[in-house]
Amino acid sequence: MFRPGPEGEGVGGAQDGRRGKMRTISVTKVAVVAAVLALVAAGCTREEERAEDGDAGQQPAQSLLQVVQDRGTLRCGVNETVPGFGFLSPDTGEIEGFDIDFCRAIAAAVLGDAEAIELMPVSAEERFSALRAGNYDVLVRNTTWTSSRDGTEGIAFAHVNFYDGQGMFVRADSPYRRVADMDGTAICVTAGTTTELNLADYMAQLGLDYEAVTFEENPQLQQAFTRGRCDGWTSDKSQLAGLISAWPDEEGGPESLRLLPDTMSKEPLTPAVLDGDSDWLDAVFWVVNGLILAEELGVTGGNVDEMAADPPSALVASLLGVGLEGGAPLDSGLGLSVDFMQGVLRAVGNYGEIYDRHVGRDGLGLPRGLNALWSDGGLQYAIPIR
Repeated sequence: MFRPGPEGEGVGGAQDGRRGKMRTISVTKVAVVAAVLALVAAGCTREEERAEDGDAGQQPAQSLLQVVQDRGTLRCGVNETVPGFGFLSPDTGEIEGFDIDFCRAIAAAVLGDAEAIELMPVSAEERFSALRAGNYDVLVRNTTWTSSRDGTEGIAFAHVNFYDGQGMFVRADSPYRRVADMDGTAICVTAGTTTELNLADYMAQLGLDYEAVTFEENPQLQQAFTRGRCDGWTSDKSQLAGLISAWPDEEGGPESLRLLPDTMSKEPLTPAVLDGDSDWLDAVFWVVNGLILAEELGVTGGNVDEMAADPPSALVASLLGVGLEGGAPLDSGLGLSVDFMQGVLRAVGNYGEIYDRHVGRDGLGLPRGLNALWSDGGLQYAIPIR
């Protein structure tokens, strides 16, 4: 499949807005002249500030959408340490998982080629600064959408692709049955994440003392846990399930661990891009949305050609960018080909197929739960393409 690209490579991206410059004006000591010049200067300054503020709020001169299309490859910031989501397979030496298929889907939509991607592994602590630096085009790395990240990190979130919650696992032979039993314990947690903040809030709420054992990456945390440095390990429940499934036999295998029943937070995991580039954000948003909509409408990787040739409804025709009964196909003005979802679905299937392949029945075995379609009692709900 795909090998990780070198870290730290730059890529052209959104342009920064221009900052206004303060202008000083010398005046004579004559009061009338001074007053007139002051009024003129104030008026000119206000006009310049209005003009320059307008420039700063505009769309970048060239959207990253066009940059990626001109380059011919998509650079995707990913994880490589979470089984089921983004994991460097020891068998193939390639990064695989749920998040990786979303990178492939975006490449299929934007470039017409799901294989035209470069995967850029990045740590949780560095993921936002690396995105701002232009090391990659889109971050698809089990990242929680929060108000502070949206408001202060210079990034914009697209469409939630996985609803999760924070949990805790312990050794199966430990005395802990709930987090409330873990007063005075040491807990492994990834540095620079909402997980670390949620842990502090949850333990304070329960009135418990604890020691946070922090590292940037899962392999370091796993080493600390197996050496007995930590009594528990907290992360998103999906990530914990992946870690448990791949727990080494020499350390007791999956049966040696137990997931506690507590849900400590809400974790809406969402792809992210640079803020201020609405064309690029739209492209990423509508790809994720289209995958969910395809499942709602029953369009799969296996029947997409049949559906495109004879769409059973106007909604399916719009999704696949084909005309209905001789009519013109819908063009949503997204800067993508009108039939972009056909290529996406041929490459990765719909949302349910991606889920089952990596984290559901054929992967980690996680039930759909909150990630079921809204019509099945879940939260996944697609915006209409019409």
